[in-house]
Amino acid sequence: MKALLLGPLAAFVLVAGGCGESRYAYEQAGRDLEQGSYSYALDGYMRALEEGGMEAKSLRGAGIALMRLGRYAESADYFTRALGEKKVSKPLRKDILSYRAETYYLDGQLSPAMADCQTLSEEYGKDADTAFLTALVALAMDAYQEAEQEFGLSYEKDPSYERAFEIYQAYLDRGMEASGTVYLEKVLAAAPSTAEDYCDRGRVFYYMEDYQRAAEELRTAVNQNYTDAFLLLGMVYMAQNDTANARAMFRQYIERSGDAAKGYNGLALCDLQEENYRSALSNIASGIPYANTEEMQTLLFNEIVVYEREMDYVTAEQKAWEYVAMFPEDKAAAKELTFLRSRNGHL
Repeated sequence: MKALLLGPLAAFVLVAGGCGESRYAYEQAGRDLEQGSYSYALDGYMRALEEGGMEAKSLRGAGIALMRLGRYAESADYFTRALGEKKVSKPLRKDILSYRAETYYLDGQLSPAMADCQTLSEEYGKDADTAFLTALVALAMDAYQEAEQEFGLSYEKDPSYERAFEIYQAYLDRGMEASGTVYLEKVLAAAPSTAEDYCDRGRVFYYMEDYQRAAEELRTAVNQNYTDAFLLLGMVYMAQNDTANARAMFRQYIERSGDAAKGYNGLALCDLQEENYRSALSNIASGIPYANTEEMQTLLFNEIVVYEREMDYVTAEQKAWEYVAMFPEDKAAAKELTFLRSRNGHL
Protein backbone atom coordinates (compact mmCIF):
# COMPACT_ATOMS: atom_id res chain seq x y z
CA MET A 1 0.00 0.00 0.00
CA LYS A 2 1.02 3.52 -0.77
CA ALA A 3 2.58 5.40 2.12
CA LEU A 4 1.18 8.75 3.26
CA LEU A 5 3.06 11.85 2.19
CA LEU A 6 4.19 13.30 5.50
CA GLY A 7 4.50 10.21 7.66
CA PRO A 8 7.91 11.03 9.17
CA LEU A 9 6.56 14.27 10.63
CA ALA A 10 4.39 12.22 12.98
CA ALA A 11 7.42 11.99 15.26
CA PHE A 12 6.71 15.63 16.15
CA VAL A 13 3.72 14.45 18.14
CA LEU A 14 5.91 12.84 20.76
CA VAL A 15 7.24 16.20 21.97
CA ALA A 16 4.69 16.99 24.60
CA GLY A 17 3.97 19.85 26.94
CA GLY A 18 1.43 20.34 29.70
CA CYS A 19 0.97 18.17 32.74
CA GLY A 20 -1.16 15.58 34.53
CA GLU A 21 -3.87 13.61 32.79
CA SER A 22 -3.73 15.79 29.69
CA ARG A 23 -0.02 15.06 29.22
CA TYR A 24 -0.52 11.31 29.78
CA ALA A 25 -3.42 11.13 27.30
CA TYR A 26 -1.43 13.16 24.78
CA GLU A 27 1.68 11.02 25.01
CA GLN A 28 -0.29 7.77 24.81
CA ALA A 29 -2.12 9.11 21.77
CA GLY A 30 1.26 9.84 20.20
CA ARG A 31 2.37 6.25 20.73
CA ASP A 32 -0.89 4.98 19.25
CA LEU A 33 -0.45 7.25 16.24
CA GLU A 34 3.11 6.08 15.67
CA GLN A 35 1.96 2.44 15.82
CA GLY A 36 -0.87 3.06 13.36
CA SER A 37 -3.71 2.68 15.88
CA TYR A 38 -5.48 5.75 14.57
CA SER A 39 -8.86 5.32 16.28
CA TYR A 40 -7.18 4.91 19.67
CA ALA A 41 -4.98 7.91 18.91
CA LEU A 42 -8.02 10.01 18.07
CA ASP A 43 -9.69 9.05 21.35
CA GLY A 44 -6.53 9.96 23.23
CA TYR A 45 -6.26 13.39 21.65
CA MET A 46 -9.91 14.03 22.44
CA ARG A 47 -9.25 13.21 26.10
CA ALA A 48 -6.26 15.55 26.07
CA LEU A 49 -8.46 18.31 24.66
CA GLU A 50 -11.02 17.74 27.38
CA GLU A 51 -8.31 18.04 30.03
CA GLY A 52 -6.86 21.18 28.40
CA GLY A 53 -3.38 22.62 28.47
CA MET A 54 -2.01 21.72 25.04
CA GLU A 55 -4.80 22.54 22.65
CA ALA A 56 -2.81 23.29 19.48
CA LYS A 57 -0.80 20.08 19.66
CA SER A 58 -3.82 17.96 20.58
CA LEU A 59 -5.88 19.46 17.74
CA ARG A 60 -2.96 18.75 15.41
CA GLY A 61 -2.73 15.16 16.60
CA ALA A 62 -6.48 14.63 16.18
CA GLY A 63 -6.20 16.06 12.66
CA ILE A 64 -3.47 13.58 11.75
CA ALA A 65 -5.46 10.65 13.16
CA LEU A 66 -8.56 11.73 11.23
CA MET A 67 -6.50 12.09 8.05
CA ARG A 68 -5.13 8.57 8.45
CA LEU A 69 -8.72 7.35 8.92
CA GLY A 70 -9.75 8.99 5.65
CA ARG A 71 -11.99 11.57 7.33
CA TYR A 72 -10.46 14.46 5.44
CA ALA A 73 -13.05 17.20 5.94
CA GLU A 74 -12.93 16.72 9.71
CA SER A 75 -9.16 16.52 9.59
CA ALA A 76 -8.83 19.86 7.80
CA ASP A 77 -11.17 21.45 10.36
CA TYR A 78 -8.98 20.30 13.25
CA PHE A 79 -5.84 21.62 11.57
CA THR A 80 -7.58 24.97 11.01
CA ARG A 81 -8.59 25.09 14.65
CA ALA A 82 -5.02 24.29 15.67
CA LEU A 83 -3.69 27.15 13.55
CA GLY A 84 -6.14 29.48 15.29
CA GLU A 85 -4.83 28.67 18.77
CA LYS A 86 -2.58 31.01 20.69
CA LYS A 87 1.12 30.31 21.20
CA VAL A 88 1.59 28.26 18.02
CA SER A 89 5.34 28.25 17.44
CA LYS A 90 6.73 28.87 13.98
CA PRO A 91 7.90 25.24 13.48
CA LEU A 92 4.54 23.91 14.71
CA ARG A 93 2.66 26.26 12.37
CA LYS A 94 4.72 25.00 9.43
CA ASP A 95 4.02 21.40 10.41
CA ILE A 96 0.27 21.98 10.71
CA LEU A 97 0.10 23.89 7.42
CA SER A 98 1.90 21.00 5.70
CA TYR A 99 -0.56 18.47 7.09
CA ARG A 100 -3.55 20.62 6.17
CA ALA A 101 -2.26 21.01 2.61
CA GLU A 102 -1.89 17.23 2.40
CA THR A 103 -5.39 16.72 3.76
CA TYR A 104 -6.89 19.13 1.24
CA TYR A 105 -4.97 17.33 -1.52
CA LEU A 106 -6.23 13.91 -0.43
CA ASP A 107 -9.77 15.28 -0.26
CA GLY A 108 -9.54 16.67 -3.78
CA GLN A 109 -9.70 20.28 -2.57
CA LEU A 110 -6.85 21.37 -4.78
CA SER A 111 -7.20 25.16 -4.62
CA PRO A 112 -7.01 25.28 -0.79
CA ALA A 113 -4.15 22.76 -0.93
CA MET A 114 -2.20 24.96 -3.33
CA ALA A 115 -2.94 28.04 -1.21
CA ASP A 116 -1.37 26.32 1.82
CA CYS A 117 1.63 25.28 -0.27
CA GLN A 118 2.10 28.89 -1.37
CA THR A 119 1.83 30.07 2.24
CA LEU A 120 4.47 27.55 3.26
CA SER A 121 6.80 28.75 0.49
CA GLU A 122 6.28 32.41 1.34
CA GLU A 123 6.68 32.06 5.10
CA TYR A 124 9.33 29.34 5.32
CA GLY A 125 10.99 29.06 1.95
CA LYS A 126 10.69 26.04 -0.29
CA ASP A 127 12.40 22.95 1.09
CA ALA A 128 12.35 19.52 -0.57
CA ASP A 129 9.13 18.40 1.14
CA THR A 130 7.22 21.61 0.36
CA ALA A 131 8.34 21.48 -3.27
CA PHE A 132 7.26 17.84 -3.51
CA LEU A 133 3.83 18.53 -2.02
CA THR A 134 3.39 21.55 -4.31
CA ALA A 135 4.27 19.35 -7.27
CA LEU A 136 1.71 16.73 -6.27
CA VAL A 137 -1.03 19.36 -6.09
CA ALA A 138 0.04 20.93 -9.38
CA LEU A 139 0.04 17.51 -11.04
CA ALA A 140 -3.49 16.85 -9.80
CA MET A 141 -4.51 20.24 -11.23
CA ASP A 142 -3.02 19.21 -14.62
CA ALA A 143 -0.44 21.98 -14.27
CA TYR A 144 2.25 19.72 -15.71
CA GLN A 145 4.96 22.32 -16.26
CA GLU A 146 4.67 23.62 -12.70
CA ALA A 147 4.68 20.05 -11.37
CA GLU A 148 7.83 19.27 -13.36
CA GLN A 149 9.58 22.36 -11.98
CA GLU A 150 8.60 21.58 -8.40
CA PHE A 151 9.58 17.92 -8.63
CA GLY A 152 12.90 19.01 -10.10
CA LEU A 153 13.45 21.42 -7.21
CA SER A 154 12.50 18.76 -4.67
CA TYR A 155 14.98 16.30 -6.14
CA GLU A 156 17.66 19.00 -6.40
CA LYS A 157 17.34 19.63 -2.66
CA ASP A 158 17.04 15.93 -1.79
CA PRO A 159 18.69 13.75 -4.48
CA SER A 160 18.03 10.52 -2.59
CA TYR A 161 16.74 7.16 -3.78
CA GLU A 162 13.63 7.63 -1.65
CA ARG A 163 12.82 10.99 -3.23
CA ALA A 164 13.29 9.56 -6.71
CA PHE A 165 10.93 6.69 -5.83
CA GLU A 166 8.31 9.13 -4.53
CA ILE A 167 8.43 11.26 -7.68
CA TYR A 168 8.28 8.16 -9.87
CA GLN A 169 5.25 6.89 -7.96
CA ALA A 170 3.50 10.25 -8.25
CA TYR A 171 3.89 10.25 -12.01
CA LEU A 172 2.97 6.56 -12.23
CA ASP A 173 -0.29 7.23 -10.37
CA ARG A 174 -1.16 9.75 -13.08
CA GLY A 175 -0.31 7.39 -15.93
CA MET A 176 2.90 9.34 -16.72
CA GLU A 177 5.47 6.64 -16.05
CA ALA A 178 7.95 7.99 -18.60
CA SER A 179 8.22 11.29 -16.72
CA GLY A 180 8.84 9.45 -13.47
CA THR A 181 11.41 7.11 -14.96
CA VAL A 182 13.63 10.13 -15.62
CA TYR A 183 14.19 10.40 -11.86
CA LEU A 184 14.95 6.71 -11.52
CA GLU A 185 17.58 7.11 -14.22
CA LYS A 186 19.02 10.15 -12.43
CA VAL A 187 19.45 8.31 -9.18
CA LEU A 188 21.20 5.42 -10.95
CA ALA A 189 23.89 7.82 -12.14
CA ALA A 190 25.46 7.80 -8.66
CA ALA A 191 27.96 5.00 -8.06
CA PRO A 192 26.95 2.58 -5.25
CA SER A 193 29.21 2.30 -2.23
CA THR A 194 27.17 0.52 0.46
CA ALA A 195 24.88 -2.49 0.71
CA GLU A 196 21.97 -0.06 1.11
CA ASP A 197 22.94 1.61 -2.18
CA TYR A 198 22.91 -1.75 -3.97
CA CYS A 199 19.52 -2.53 -2.45
CA ASP A 200 18.12 0.82 -3.57
CA ARG A 201 19.53 0.35 -7.06
CA GLY A 202 17.89 -3.07 -7.14
CA ARG A 203 14.60 -1.43 -6.23
CA VAL A 204 15.01 1.08 -9.06
CA PHE A 205 15.59 -1.68 -11.61
CA TYR A 206 12.64 -3.58 -10.13
CA TYR A 207 10.38 -0.57 -10.70
CA MET A 208 11.75 -0.31 -14.23
CA GLU A 209 10.94 -4.03 -14.69
CA ASP A 210 14.57 -4.81 -15.50
CA TYR A 211 14.55 -7.89 -13.31
CA GLN A 212 17.89 -9.29 -14.39
CA ARG A 213 19.77 -6.15 -13.38
CA ALA A 214 17.63 -5.83 -10.25
CA ALA A 215 18.64 -9.33 -9.19
CA GLU A 216 22.32 -8.59 -9.81
CA GLU A 217 22.26 -5.48 -7.60
CA LEU A 218 20.24 -7.20 -4.89
CA ARG A 219 22.44 -10.28 -4.76
CA THR A 220 25.36 -7.96 -3.99
CA ALA A 221 23.38 -6.51 -1.09
CA VAL A 222 22.28 -9.99 0.06
CA ASN A 223 25.90 -11.16 0.05
CA GLN A 224 26.60 -8.29 2.44
CA ASN A 225 23.70 -9.51 4.64
CA TYR A 226 21.55 -6.42 4.06
CA THR A 227 18.20 -7.57 5.42
CA ASP A 228 15.82 -5.55 3.22
CA ALA A 229 17.50 -6.95 0.12
CA PHE A 230 16.24 -10.45 0.94
CA LEU A 231 12.64 -9.24 0.81
CA LEU A 232 13.09 -7.28 -2.39
CA LEU A 233 15.02 -10.07 -4.12
CA GLY A 234 12.11 -12.34 -3.25
CA MET A 235 9.80 -9.91 -5.06
CA VAL A 236 12.11 -9.92 -8.08
CA TYR A 237 12.02 -13.72 -8.20
CA MET A 238 8.23 -13.53 -7.94
CA ALA A 239 8.14 -11.22 -10.96
CA GLN A 240 10.18 -13.85 -12.80
CA ASN A 241 7.75 -16.61 -11.74
CA ASP A 242 10.52 -18.29 -9.73
CA THR A 243 8.52 -19.06 -6.59
CA ALA A 244 11.09 -21.55 -5.24
CA ASN A 245 13.82 -18.93 -4.95
CA ALA A 246 11.28 -16.33 -3.89
CA ARG A 247 10.21 -18.53 -0.97
CA ALA A 248 13.83 -19.01 0.06
CA MET A 249 14.35 -15.24 0.17
CA PHE A 250 11.14 -14.59 2.11
CA ARG A 251 12.00 -17.27 4.67
CA GLN A 252 15.47 -15.81 5.17
CA TYR A 253 13.92 -12.39 5.58
CA ILE A 254 11.63 -13.73 8.32
CA GLU A 255 14.62 -15.28 10.10
CA ARG A 256 16.69 -12.11 9.90
CA SER A 257 14.08 -9.41 10.37
CA GLY A 258 11.88 -8.41 13.26
CA ASP A 259 9.29 -7.50 10.60
CA ALA A 260 8.00 -11.00 9.88
CA ALA A 261 4.68 -9.75 8.50
CA LYS A 262 6.18 -8.74 5.15
CA GLY A 263 7.94 -12.09 4.86
CA TYR A 264 4.76 -14.05 5.50
CA ASN A 265 2.92 -11.85 3.02
CA GLY A 266 5.57 -12.73 0.45
CA LEU A 267 5.06 -16.43 1.14
CA ALA A 268 1.31 -15.94 0.73
CA LEU A 269 1.90 -14.31 -2.65
CA CYS A 270 3.95 -17.33 -3.69
CA ASP A 271 1.04 -19.53 -2.62
CA LEU A 272 -1.37 -17.41 -4.66
CA GLN A 273 0.83 -17.73 -7.72
CA GLU A 274 0.84 -21.51 -7.25
CA GLU A 275 -2.92 -21.55 -6.50
CA ASN A 276 -2.26 -23.08 -3.06
CA TYR A 277 -4.99 -21.12 -1.32
CA ARG A 278 -5.04 -22.98 2.01
CA SER A 279 -1.33 -22.34 2.45
CA ALA A 280 -1.83 -18.69 1.50
CA LEU A 281 -4.43 -18.25 4.26
CA SER A 282 -2.10 -19.98 6.72
CA ASN A 283 0.78 -17.64 5.89
CA ILE A 284 -1.46 -14.60 6.14
CA ALA A 285 -2.62 -15.77 9.57
CA SER A 286 1.02 -16.27 10.60
CA GLY A 287 1.90 -12.73 9.57
CA ILE A 288 -0.97 -10.91 11.29
CA PRO A 289 0.43 -11.07 14.87
CA TYR A 290 3.59 -9.28 13.70
CA ALA A 291 1.89 -6.66 11.52
CA ASN A 292 1.72 -2.93 12.02
CA THR A 293 -1.30 -1.13 10.59
CA GLU A 294 0.04 -0.79 7.05
CA GLU A 295 1.19 -4.41 6.96
CA MET A 296 -2.14 -5.53 8.41
CA GLN A 297 -3.89 -3.67 5.62
CA THR A 298 -1.89 -5.53 3.00
CA LEU A 299 -2.37 -8.92 4.63
CA LEU A 300 -6.12 -8.49 5.08
CA PHE A 301 -6.60 -7.26 1.52
CA ASN A 302 -4.71 -10.29 0.22
CA GLU A 303 -6.93 -12.48 2.39
CA ILE A 304 -9.93 -11.15 0.44
CA VAL A 305 -8.12 -11.95 -2.80
CA VAL A 306 -7.47 -15.53 -1.67
CA TYR A 307 -11.14 -16.21 -0.91
CA GLU A 308 -12.13 -14.62 -4.20
CA ARG A 309 -9.66 -16.82 -6.11
CA GLU A 310 -11.15 -19.81 -4.30
CA MET A 311 -14.54 -18.57 -5.56
CA ASP A 312 -15.75 -18.42 -1.96
CA TYR A 313 -17.49 -15.13 -2.65
CA VAL A 314 -19.58 -15.20 0.53
CA THR A 315 -16.53 -15.29 2.80
CA ALA A 316 -14.70 -12.84 0.55
CA GLU A 317 -17.57 -10.36 0.89
CA GLN A 318 -17.64 -10.80 4.67
CA LYS A 319 -13.89 -10.15 4.84
CA ALA A 320 -14.29 -7.15 2.53
CA TRP A 321 -16.92 -5.59 4.81
CA GLU A 322 -14.58 -6.04 7.78
CA TYR A 323 -11.70 -4.56 5.81
CA VAL A 324 -13.63 -1.49 4.64
CA ALA A 325 -14.74 -0.82 8.21
CA MET A 326 -11.08 -0.79 9.28
CA PHE A 327 -9.70 1.07 6.24
CA PRO A 328 -12.51 3.26 4.85
CA GLU A 329 -10.10 5.37 2.77
CA ASP A 330 -9.13 2.44 0.51
CA LYS A 331 -11.00 3.07 -2.75
CA ALA A 332 -9.73 -0.13 -4.36
CA ALA A 333 -11.27 -2.15 -1.53
CA ALA A 334 -14.58 -0.31 -1.94
CA LYS A 335 -14.63 -1.32 -5.61
CA GLU A 336 -13.75 -4.89 -4.65
CA LEU A 337 -16.64 -4.95 -2.19
CA THR A 338 -19.03 -3.72 -4.89
CA PHE A 339 -17.86 -6.52 -7.19
CA LEU A 340 -18.28 -9.17 -4.48
CA ARG A 341 -21.73 -7.94 -3.57
CA SER A 342 -22.74 -8.26 -7.21
CA ARG A 343 -21.39 -11.81 -7.34
CA ASN A 344 -23.49 -12.64 -4.27
CA GLY A 345 -26.61 -10.99 -5.70
CA HIS A 346 -26.65 -8.16 -3.15
CA LEU A 347 -26.86 -5.34 -5.68
